[in-house]
Amino acid sequence: MERIQQEQQHLSLVAQLINKNNLISEKEIAQYQQNADQADQSLQNYLVTNNIVSELQIALLLAEHFNIPYLNIDSVDIELIPWRLITDRLMRRLHVAPLMLRENHLILATDYPTQTLTKEIQFYTGLTVTLAIAETSKLNQLIEKIYQRKLSEGPTNYKDYSMQQASSNLSVEVKDCSEDDASIVNFVDSILFDAIKRKASDIHFETYENYYRIRYRMDGVLTEIATPPIDLAQRITARIKIMANLDISERRIPQDGRFNVRFSENTLRDCRINSCPTINGEKVVIRILNSDTPKINIESLGFNKRQEKYFLDAIAKPQGMILVTGPTGSGKTVSLYAALSLLNTQEKNISTAEDPVEIKLSGINQVNINTKAGLTFAKALRAFLRQDPDVMMIGEIRDFETAEMAIKAAQTGHLILSTLHTNSAAETLTRLANLGVSPFNIASSLTLLIAQRLVRRLCQHCKQIQSNLTTHQLEQFGLNAKISSIPFFKAKGCKYCFDGYKGRVGIFEVMPVSPAIERLILTGKDTDEILKQAKKEGMLTIYQSGLEKIKEGITTLEELNRVVIQ
Repeated sequence: MERIQQEQQHLSLVAQLINKNNLISEKEIAQYQQNADQADQSLQNYLVTNNIVSELQIALLLAEHFNIPYLNIDSVDIELIPWRLITDRLMRRLHVAPLMLRENHLILATDYPTQTLTKEIQFYTGLTVTLAIAETSKLNQLIEKIYQRKLSEGPTNYKDYSMQQASSNLSVEVKDCSEDDASIVNFVDSILFDAIKRKASDIHFETYENYYRIRYRMDGVLTEIATPPIDLAQRITARIKIMANLDISERRIPQDGRFNVRFSENTLRDCRINSCPTINGEKVVIRILNSDTPKINIESLGFNKRQEKYFLDAIAKPQGMILVTGPTGSGKTVSLYAALSLLNTQEKNISTAEDPVEIKLSGINQVNINTKAGLTFAKALRAFLRQDPDVMMIGEIRDFETAEMAIKAAQTGHLILSTLHTNSAAETLTRLANLGVSPFNIASSLTLLIAQRLVRRLCQHCKQIQSNLTTHQLEQFGLNAKISSIPFFKAKGCKYCFDGYKGRVGIFEVMPVSPAIERLILTGKDTDEILKQAKKEGMLTIYQSGLEKIKEGITTLEELNRVVIQ
């Protein structure tokens, strides 16, 4: 459809240029158009075949109109042009032929230049593109010569110039599609390769009214990576759906799927796919799960020495409950995995219930929750209690049944680790009460509460000292003017980090349930009273913990205020 519209626009423009340059009158054009219709020809073909206007004249008019050069391609040597760069289908669909490649600059012949054409070739090849006008018949002959030359070479993979190196390291565990779609296949593969290389957690493929974009979530922040031509959106979506064994014809409802990507010989990534219909087309998100066992240690989490001691003391106890709170993506699971790694010895029986299992840990019995099959956190916990457990991790406490069972287990000689969605350590107590847990059970089972967020680390290669902030700037950040002497750093950006940050670190509230806090819980005191007591005992708030990271040159004020709302 788009090609037909472009041809109609092209013919209309040719007629206008011929008339404008007094080669044929308007009346004659109308008559010739009628004759062309009767002969089932285009106006341009009719004029050329009847020697009314030559192809050279039309090419020169177009070259002048678009301000691009005309090239006589009669003498082009097929052996000297980069004919492997573009697939046959692409050449015929866009009606172009490659002429010359100089470093990353590709010169193409066309008989009708458009912005869409240029952008699409740049997308497929990753090269800067310059167009030159050629006569239609000569261009057809050159495209046919290239096609015959490719046939003489035998079958080819048609790997795109810009994507060959990236795709060679990536193996997607699905059936290959046809050679005609090789460029789309290579592009999607290269996006996956790049996202894994940059340690992105998610890839967003988004269709809007006038453009299409791809974004990565890196270190918790979305960053735009590419804006392919919008007319390729459906083909990219179809390729991803094929990889995940989804129905490519179903665009009305969301779909979920998955596939595996082998990044290198020893690196496998599990990719979860969700497609969702929007008013402008389908949006697809790929979640990249790292199934490798990372080296999780307590030092990498971001605790200060006092917080680390509280954490180690709590997990050393034979019973009790440790709760880690924070929003989705705040690093709660990694903190719990750090505890499990320390507890994972031959003397302990450890079981976890997760939704889903994010990191595989050898020596630990990990269970994937499956609510559709009836396997809930509560049912998994009930099963664990019959298997002689020492330590149990529950991915999340969502309801009274799970909370009640976890608390009873913590009171009867088991160490329980779990998470909740609350904003602060003290608010966890209110959340448990709202689930229906009694103050006595809360006070007698909890040993440690942790609230946390993740802030991006400054890149050590390019971070810069920022001149001392003014009193007004400090007040904007909600800070006391007395700390103006602190050396603040700012993000710059370099080849190692792209945007000034690389990696993330935790900032925490760590609140041991002391005898004084136990008494406040038992007497039904509110969150403010409990928070006041925790601060009295030396607890840092999340924001104060973040300020420590700023003083150490680990992160910035802007990043802290992005993550933590004062």
